[in-house]
Formats: sequence, structure tokens, C-alpha cells
Amino acid sequence: MKSRLLALLLPVLLFSACGPGGNPVFTFVDEDGDLVCDAPADPEQWISPDRLIFAYTPVEDPAVYQDVWAGFIDHLAEVTGREVVFFPVQSNAAQLEAMRAGRLHVTGFNTGSVPIAVNLCGFVPFAMMAAMDGSFGYEMELIVPAGSEIEKPEDLEGRELAFTSPTSNSGHKAPSVILESKFGLKAGRDFTAVFSGKHDNSILGIVNGDYEAASVANSVLGRMIERGVVDPAKYRTVFRSQTFPTTAYGHAYNLEPGLAEKIRSAFFSFSWEGTKLAQEFGKNGEEQFIPITYREHWAVIREIDEAQGVVYEIR
Repeated sequence: MKSRLLALLLPVLLFSACGPGGNPVFTFVDEDGDLVCDAPADPEQWISPDRLIFAYTPVEDPAVYQDVWAGFIDHLAEVTGREVVFFPVQSNAAQLEAMRAGRLHVTGFNTGSVPIAVNLCGFVPFAMMAAMDGSFGYEMELIVPAGSEIEKPEDLEGRELAFTSPTSNSGHKAPSVILESKFGLKAGRDFTAVFSGKHDNSILGIVNGDYEAASVANSVLGRMIERGVVDPAKYRTVFRSQTFPTTAYGHAYNLEPGLAEKIRSAFFSFSWEGTKLAQEFGKNGEEQFIPITYREHWAVIREIDEAQGVVYEIR
């Protein structure tokens, strides 16, 4: 049975039958078996824009992250010899649409959106943030207001749970699978699901008493606490998941190979010390970009999608 996630995504992904300039959208080709779309065999189909569009996943206020990423964007411009513009996307759906339509060249997709971006939008992930020892990842947490009567996941029965967006791993997909497989709780049957749109909306909804419970990424939660936006005394955690990979950074599949290589080089040559990127993401212990592969690092996320019956296709 196909997941409701696919049904929710269809209105978003059926936006265009053509890519930039009226060219047909890409056909997924994977001759090397790495589960990622290959670059076009025909050089005529490569693109080499003078202006590169960069976006960070919209897990929090985009205005905050435009300043955080400014130093990296300058470095990316220097390495590639291109102008680089920060695109403050407001939703996962908008980010996916921009990548598929050819309006987004370099970006970081949130964990749950990566398989969709790879299979339907031509996203080629190659990097992830990590600590200096190479460790990486975050956990999904179910949080409730500090004074809540909810003490454990089973207490969610008959309650309302705030998800973030259908494409989010920690904000929807992982908790849906975990709650049903481990605790026998299913959205719409055992509890009422609502969608806040973003992790910061869910977190603020909990501390302000607007939601009874929420599933969030603790990496986002930690950064909001460090910035003084959230008082940790205002919420409690009633469940914490296994560790998942965090945001994947990559580029559009059809970039001219030389340009794509320069983009990858920019990530791995970026010096974090003293930067706003280090100041912000260092709150989670992230201090460098490390190379990743979609086949290896996203295996657990594909398993979660498979458990939900998710099918990556457009109808």
C-alpha cells in the first residue's frame, strides 16, 4: 500500500512538466548503481550558470541563516568564480520545487527530504556536517510542555501530536513509523496529527502551550536553546530515537562536471574557525563537512520510507 506521504507530495511535485528553458525534466538514470542520478551523457544538457543559487533547508527562520551562511557563500563564490545568491526558502515543498525546476543549484536538504530530492529532483548529495572526530547526526525527540500529564509515548493516545511537514524525517516520517511499530499508535486512529510547518514552530508551540506534544529534531532544539529562544525548563522529552544523519548538502545533477567538482571542493576546503557557521552549528558539535554517499548514509531513512510504503514517483 502506498503511503499517504506520496499523496501529500503530489500537488507539490506536479508543478511542471518542463525544466529551465522549456526543456523536459530529467529522466532518472543511474548507470553506476550509486542510487543517485547520473550527470547527462550529452554535454549539451549540462548547465553552467554565471549565478549559483544556494539554499539551506528551511528548518528555522531563513533570515537567521542568511547571515550564518554569508562567509561560506563568499568562499563558494571564490572557489567557483561565480556569483552566489542565498535563496531563503520558506518550506520543504518550495525547496523541492526549486530544485526540480532548475532554479536551485546548491543546497542542503533536510534528512527526510533527501530521498525525494534525489529521486524526483536530481539532487546529488555529497557532504554532511560532523564533529572533528567524524561523528554526526541528531535524534528525533517527542517533547511536551513541562507541566503536561504525558509521561511516555503511550500517553499520546487520544491526544494531539504536532508534526512539522510530511517530508521531514524527525518531524513526521520517523515518529510515524516508531509510534506505530513500537507503541501501536497510529495517526488518525489513536491520536490527532497536525502540521506546524517547521521545527521551530513546533518547538515554540510546545513551550507556549499551543501543542500537547510535538516530534522535533533535537539539533534544532539545541540551537534554539543556545540562542536563548527556548527555555529548557518549559518542555520535557518523553522519547528519544536512534541517531539519524543530518542535512545533506549537494548540487543539481546536470551541472557541468568541472563546476560540480569546484562546488564539492568548496565545501571540503572551507575553514570553519572563527566563522558564523562554526558559531551556529558548533552548538551541536558540528565543526566540518565530511563526504557522504546516499547509498550508505541514507540507508536507514530509505528503510523508514519503505516501512511507510513510500513510492518515489509522479503520477
